[in-house]
Amino acid sequence: METNSLSQLAQLGAGIAIGFGAIGAGLGIGLATKGLMDAVSRQPEVAGKAFGFFLLGAALSEACALYAFVIAFQLLGK
Repeated sequence: METNSLSQLAQLGAGIAIGFGAIGAGLGIGLATKGLMDAVSRQPEVAGKAFGFFLLGAALSEACALYAFVIAFQLLGK
């Protein structure tokens, strides 16, 4: 393959990586929010403790999106 073709494939791979990373993070944070709302609606007294676990889950989910972002930039060679 010539370098132009590899560059185009790298750009496609970068787009796919960041796309799946964003979808995964969105789904993860959405599920974490759903779990928080379910927990608080059933037992309002655990709201503070549940919110701490929610933040942990949201941060871990967002870390996956950041990894995808880093991979996308590595594929682009920047």
